[in-house]
Amino acid sequence: MRVLITGITGFVGSHLAEYLLNEQSGHEVYGIKRWRSPRNNISNIEDKVTLFDGDLNDLSSLITIFDQVKPEIVFHLAAQSFVSSSYTAPADTINTNVVGTSNLLEAIRITKIDPVIHVCSSSEVYGQVDKSQIPINESTDLNPVSPYAVSKVGEDMLAYMYHQAYELKTIRSRMFTHSGPRRGEVFVDSFFALQLARIEQGQQKPVLKTGNLDSVRTFCDVRDTVKAYWMLVDKCDPGEVYNIGGNRTMTIKDMLDLLLNMSSVKNDVKVEQDPKLIRPADVTLQIPDSSKFVQATGWEPSISYEQTLQDMLDYWREEVKYGRI
Repeated sequence: MRVLITGITGFVGSHLAEYLLNEQSGHEVYGIKRWRSPRNNISNIEDKVTLFDGDLNDLSSLITIFDQVKPEIVFHLAAQSFVSSSYTAPADTINTNVVGTSNLLEAIRITKIDPVIHVCSSSEVYGQVDKSQIPINESTDLNPVSPYAVSKVGEDMLAYMYHQAYELKTIRSRMFTHSGPRRGEVFVDSFFALQLARIEQGQQKPVLKTGNLDSVRTFCDVRDTVKAYWMLVDKCDPGEVYNIGGNRTMTIKDMLDLLLNMSSVKNDVKVEQDPKLIRPADVTLQIPDSSKFVQATGWEPSISYEQTLQDMLDYWREEVKYGRI
C-alpha cells in the first residue's frame, strides 16, 4: 500500500515511518515535509522513504503531491503541537492546525482520490474535566482551554464534516499523553530528561526547573502509539472518533521521581518550580477511557513507562554528549 505521512520528520511521524518499514511489510512510505524541516529524526530510514517538500498552508503543493502519489492511507500528524507556544502564537497555531487540515482534506477531495485518512486530534480538546467525568470517554464535552486545544477541536470537526459532507474516509484519534525517544524538549517528561542529561554532563547547574507537578496524566509509549495508529486505519470505522491512551497514570511529580531515580546525579539535584513554566490555564486531570478503541482493535500497550523514561533519558544523554543539542 502507498502510505503518506504528514509530519514524517517529527516525533510521532518518524516512529510511525519506522514501524511501517520494520513491522509492516510491503508498504511504500511517503512523507510531506517543509523544506526547512530538520531530518535527523529519520536519518536512519531516509533512504527508504520518499519525501516531498510541501506545506499545509499551501493548497497547491498538497494537490500536486496527492495527484502524484495517490496514497491509499494518509496519516495526518503534522501540527503546531506545543501547548505553551500556542499561548504566545495563537493565530499561527490556529492557521497551521485548522486551515492546514482544511487544505489537506480539500486537496484529497479535489484530486478525487479515496484514501483512509487518520486525522490526529488530541485529548486536550476535553480541557479540564471534573473528577466525576473520569475516565474520559468520547462523549465527554469538549472544553478547550488553550489555543492549541481550540485548534484541535477545529481539526477534529473538519475531519467529521468532510466525512459527512463529502464521504471522505476520515477517522479521528484523540490520543492522550505519549512519550519516548525523540520527544520534543518542550514536553514535560522530555524536558526533565534533557535537563538531567545536561546536569550529568556538567552543562547545567544541578537545579531542575519544573512547572505544575500536581497534574495527573496517563502515559503511553510512542512505539505503542504508532501501533495503535496502524490498527486505527486497518480496523476502525470512517467517521468515528476514538480515544487512545496508555495504562499508566500518575502525577507529574511521580513521573519526575521515577526519572530522577534513573539518573547518576539523583542525590545532587535540586528541584525548583519556575513561574515561567506555569500555563495561563492548565489541564490537570487526564485519564482516558479507551474501551471503544480496544474493543474495535484488540490493541493494548506493551512497553512499560519505566522503559519509556529510560529510553528517553538515554536518547538525550547521546544528544548532549555528542553536542547535537
